[in-house]
Amino acid sequence: MTQNIDFVYDFCSPNAFLAFKMLPDLAARHDVQITFVPVLLPIVFKATHNQSPFQAFSENRQKTAYLTHDLHRFARRRGLSFHMSPHFPINTKFAMRGAHFARGKSWETKYINAVFDAIWVHGQKADEMAVLIDILQENELPARKIREAMTNPEVKQDLKAQTKANVRRGVFGVPSLLVGSEMFFGKNSLTNVETELSKNSSD
Repeated sequence: MTQNIDFVYDFCSPNAFLAFKMLPDLAARHDVQITFVPVLLPIVFKATHNQSPFQAFSENRQKTAYLTHDLHRFARRRGLSFHMSPHFPINTKFAMRGAHFARGKSWETKYINAVFDAIWVHGQKADEMAVLIDILQENELPARKIREAMTNPEVKQDLKAQTKANVRRGVFGVPSLLVGSEMFFGKNSLTNVETELSKNSSD
């Protein structure tokens, strides 16, 4: 039976971006399917009384400098293009509504790649609708339909409901990766995800 990873993400997280970039090779090595699960990180944080490490340690320059260095080191050692967004922290509510609309569609992965790269490779200000539309058009995505979804009240409410449902699953931040009933948090948990997949395949 093919195993599955639920990848819970928000475009606003650099750690989610880096984990996302590692997923294709991981999936290929273990013959697993990936289900992309978009959530709104501010709602997750509010529900779990959590906050981003950059916010939590905003007054600790040594800590925030290390966090930034660790992101670049992770990317460099794996040959990934990455630049800390000049607009961080970024509001991704429209982009995440687009991601929710994209679920299950043939261009879902293309959309996720395009928005992640726009923010964390090219430094674009993707919380502006005009910028998002440019990103969609440049990547030959169905811009009109996605834009309609980004302002659709039903999509908005569905994404909020999905976010709250994942909080009930135990999600407190992103990236979260769920393999069956086991949850793994953060880009540095990918090795543990592989261990879990290997264990399941040998059971």
